[in-house]
Amino acid sequence: MDETRKLQRNYLIYLLIADIVFVVLAFIFLEAPLAFVYGLVFGSAISALNFVELGNTLRRAVTMSPAKAQGYATRKYFVRYIVTGVVLYVSIVAPYINVLGTIIGMTIIKFIIFATNLFNDKQYYKNIFKRKEDEPSGH
Repeated sequence: MDETRKLQRNYLIYLLIADIVFVVLAFIFLEAPLAFVYGLVFGSAISALNFVELGNTLRRAVTMSPAKAQGYATRKYFVRYIVTGVVLYVSIVAPYINVLGTIIGMTIIKFIIFATNLFNDKQYYKNIFKRKEDEPSGH
């Protein structure tokens, strides 16, 4: 399995775990949690599909010439943008889907990527706490 697929799989597993946590919290704290859960699952599913599609787009675009790659990536971007708009519209129109749940489901993968990259780089934290006197240049 190539590195991109492994990374996608890991992020999708984290997304599933986060969804389970949100579902449990919804059932604990909300009076009518089903609409929120439907929105969360709907938004997360579309977000996961968009994430995988972005990976596929990038994988194909790097094999193309720069001009072709730019057009291809731009077309794929607008397709993902339109899909996001349709999902939000369906979420607003459908009474059994909570809009807030859909928005959370669609954005949670971004927070997962941010959090895993923020807490994954140990060298970054070592550099923060390194004293100036410890640097090789001595300045």
